[in-house]
Amino acid sequence: MGVGFVVGFLGALILLHAAYSTIQYRALLKITEEEFSGPPLNVVIELTLGLVICMWAALTVPGNFLSIQPDSEENRIVSLPANLDFMIFNHRGKVFPVETNAKLIH
Repeated sequence: MGVGFVVGFLGALILLHAAYSTIQYRALLKITEEEFSGPPLNVVIELTLGLVICMWAALTVPGNFLSIQPDSEENRIVSLPANLDFMIFNHRGKVFPVETNAKLIH
């Protein structure tokens, strides 16, 4: 477990605490029969802090960004056939049965 993962987990806990605080605040307003106009300032600050921490963790956990170099030997040249009418792609749609006798109802 890296530092980025731990920081991301901490950011998620901060966001959950802000959500819990907002729910608790709304319940208090229902008891006192006041109108809800928005969360308190400390919850908004907590949400902003949690969002920034989670965004930082999301950008650092996967790793560093690498530049794309077009003349690298790792890049492979992909050539397409001249006739693109009969290209077949594998996808998850082949799992579903094909209904050829389906009619549209007007």
